[in-house]
Amino acid sequence: MRQNPLATRIGDTDIRLLRVFKTVAESGGFSAAENELNIGKSTISKHISDLELRLDLKLCNRGPAGFSLTEDGEKVLAATEDLLISVSQFRTEVNEIKQQLAGSIRVALFDQCTTNPEARLARAIHRFNEAAPAIQIELSIEPPNVIETMVISGQLDVGIIALHRPSASLHYAPLYGENMFLYCGQANPLFSQAADILSLRDIQAYNYAGLNVNSPNLIYGQQLGFRRAAKVQNEQALATLILSGSYLGFLPDHLAQEFVDKGLMRQVMPQDIKYRTRFAAVTRKQPDPTRAAKLFLETLLSVHSEAP
Repeated sequence: MRQNPLATRIGDTDIRLLRVFKTVAESGGFSAAENELNIGKSTISKHISDLELRLDLKLCNRGPAGFSLTEDGEKVLAATEDLLISVSQFRTEVNEIKQQLAGSIRVALFDQCTTNPEARLARAIHRFNEAAPAIQIELSIEPPNVIETMVISGQLDVGIIALHRPSASLHYAPLYGENMFLYCGQANPLFSQAADILSLRDIQAYNYAGLNVNSPNLIYGQQLGFRRAAKVQNEQALATLILSGSYLGFLPDHLAQEFVDKGLMRQVMPQDIKYRTRFAAVTRKQPDPTRAAKLFLETLLSVHSEAP
């Protein structure tokens, strides 16, 4: 008898024919299986013949004497039941893998958002952990240009940066904003001067510290004609320079509030010199973000769309 290679190559067609065979065997014949399979007796007979041909085995007796399984048919039925259970278990496990994400997700943001009442990153992380408890989050703080580069290269999954000159390689999803004001430290001569007697020309005479990366901070300082005498990469370093009293600089009001409350900083011409920054979550366009990154982004957007 020729050797049929089916045993080492089982495809969708074979599984479908085996399902038909199992139903016929459990029903006790072709006629009884018609309603169960919702196909005609002649079609069922052809399926069984095709399966016998593919297996090179006679599986059942059919004729005037009635339907019965052969010895080989009994063995194939038992093997079929084991195979279909394995297929079902495989599908269940794959679905569980889909539902229970694992691995890690790398997220970076620019400077502080913990004190920003508009930012809900902590709430989003909590909700993400509830949805994907097996995912490990790697969170870091990086300069905005570094974040964009790392997201594009795949070193980061999601970044949170100020909206400014978007890259064609990235998707930007707006999240929240913050209000930026000009500050001076307690040791700066402007600290004790009345706000209503100051002018932009007066302010331009003082040393200014700003971010050294392409950002709204850099552009706005240039537009006001400030003389940049110090450069920083993040707002914590900028706050230190302002506290020294030697420099003016822009900070988000939520970050500076602690120093203002302690009498260590004050806003300079807050009615005239201020701007607002919008922040967005960035992901790369190609290739598509991972399922974990997509879920994290969806969670971020959902949380920031909710009422306060």
